[in-house]
Amino acid sequence: MKLECEVCVVGGGPAGTLLSCLLAAQGVSTILIERQSIAGKAFRGEILNDEGQEVIQKHKLLEQIHKDYVLASTRIEYWEHQQQVKTVKPASVDGNVGVHIPQPRFLEALLKQASTYGSFRYLAGTTVTTLEGNSEQGYTGLAARDKNGHEITIDSSMIVGADGRYSTVRKLAQMPVTNIRHGYDLLWAKITAPAGWEPVTRLARVNGGQLALFSQAEGYIQIGWNVEEGSFPTLFKQSFEPFIQRLTEAFPDLKHSVHDHIRSWKDFVPLDIFSSRSDTWAQNGLVLIGDAAHTMTPTGAFGLNAALKDADVLASELLRLRQKSYTAGDLKAFEDGRRQAVTELQERQLTMESTFHEHFLQADNQRI
Repeated sequence: MKLECEVCVVGGGPAGTLLSCLLAAQGVSTILIERQSIAGKAFRGEILNDEGQEVIQKHKLLEQIHKDYVLASTRIEYWEHQQQVKTVKPASVDGNVGVHIPQPRFLEALLKQASTYGSFRYLAGTTVTTLEGNSEQGYTGLAARDKNGHEITIDSSMIVGADGRYSTVRKLAQMPVTNIRHGYDLLWAKITAPAGWEPVTRLARVNGGQLALFSQAEGYIQIGWNVEEGSFPTLFKQSFEPFIQRLTEAFPDLKHSVHDHIRSWKDFVPLDIFSSRSDTWAQNGLVLIGDAAHTMTPTGAFGLNAALKDADVLASELLRLRQKSYTAGDLKAFEDGRRQAVTELQERQLTMESTFHEHFLQADNQRI
C-alpha cells in the first residue's frame, strides 16, 4: 500500500491524536499511525491541570466527552499516620486541582471527531520501520508494517514523532537525548473507590516514602507508590503481604478494595522513572513533540498537559507555514518557545520531588 499526505503523525496518544484532529479540521491531509490496535494504554497521564484544560476548552473538546468520564478533583490532601495534616484547595469556589478523564475515553472522543474530516486517516496496529530521506536533504515519508505484516509506504511533507518516551521516530532519526534520573521508580495500581469516597487527590508519607491516591472517573482510585530506584528485582522477590499492609494501615477505608484488586505483585504495573531532554526537536521534514521530545515524571501531572500544549502550538505553526517542505529552521520558533516552557516545568518537578516532605511540617490550609 502506498499513501500520501501533508503531515504524517506517529503516535496515537493524546498529543498525536489532538494534533491530527486539529490539522484535519483545517483541511490538512493527515495520517495518524498508532502501534496499538486499541486506543489508550493503562496507567498513563490522565490528569488535566490548568494548561491542559485550557487547550481542550479552546477547541471545545470537553463537549465531545460524556460527563460520566470527567471528574474534577476538589482538593489535594496530605496524610500521615492516618491523619490529614494539610489541605490545598482551588483558588476559586468553582475551581479544581485537576480534572481526570480516562485516556481511552479522551482518545475515543478525539478520533470520533477526527473521523468526521475527509482529510484524516487512522492506521491502528501499525509499526513504523524506516524513515525515508535524511536530516540533511529532508525526510520525505516513512515505511511501516500493519498488524498482518503488510508493508505501507507513506509520502509526506512532514513527519511528527509523538510516539512517547522510547520514540521510534527519534531513534530512526538519530536524534540525541539526555536522560535524567530522579532517584525513584513507581508502582501503579488501580482499585475501585469505596462508597462515599470524595473526588480528591491524597498524597501521603508512608514508611518514609511517597504514596499518591488519585480519584478517577468511572469510580476508581489510581495508586502511585514511589519505591527506590532500581529496586524492582529485589522488591518482587520479597513477600507481598508486608508491603501491601502498609497501604491498608495508612488508609483503612481502602482495605477491602485493596484486597479485592491487589493480590500479588502482578497487580502492580512497574514504571521506570526518568525525565529526558532531546538535544533538538526538529530536523528537515521532521519534528518531535510530547514525551518523544521531553519525557517527564508523573510529579505534578505536567507530562500530559505539556504534550497537549505542544500539539496545540505546533498545529498553529504548521497551519501558518503550510508548505510543501519544512526545514528545521522553519520549526525553530516552535522548538525554542516550547523548550523554555518545558525546561521550567522539568526543573519544577525536581523541586517538587526534593521538597515533598516539607508539606508534612506545616498543618495550615492553602489555596492554589
